[in-house]
Amino acid sequence: MAEFKPKIAPLSRVKMHFSLTLPDGTEIISTYGDEPLDFNLGDNTMEQMLEFAILGLRAGDEQELLVQGDDVYGPRDNSLIHWLDKQEFSAAQPLNPGEIIAFTTPEGEELAGAVLQVYDEGVQVDFNHPLSGKQFNYKVTILDVQEAPDPDRNGNGPGSN
Repeated sequence: MAEFKPKIAPLSRVKMHFSLTLPDGTEIISTYGDEPLDFNLGDNTMEQMLEFAILGLRAGDEQELLVQGDDVYGPRDNSLIHWLDKQEFSAAQPLNPGEIIAFTTPEGEELAGAVLQVYDEGVQVDFNHPLSGKQFNYKVTILDVQEAPDPDRNGNGPGSN
């Protein structure tokens, strides 16, 4: 009899390798050759649409999809392009077009911005996600899937009080 392999479902524990590459082969991120990603589906480790794409896969499955960045990160929004005073940056901060800079919002949220232009007094920064408006390849290799806990077995289901 074949070994039972659980399917990825909401709250499943998943261990996988993944990569995001542009159609020209430029690698954006990859866990291949490094530690695999180990997370619970739905814990916000990955973007929701990228999680949705692996639902139903099992350990040993591989999948490669062409993804529209707008579907995952939202469409490009010109209101997210801002001019900032050059004095707001440390002197050691490289300010070259294409440079990605980490910012912290007043609420403490981490945010990345791409430098578009640099002038004497100002820096134009794009706070759109770098993959918005672009297509990319999403490749996954599922290494292990652990079933989501059954709330009824843990005494947390309906009528367990």
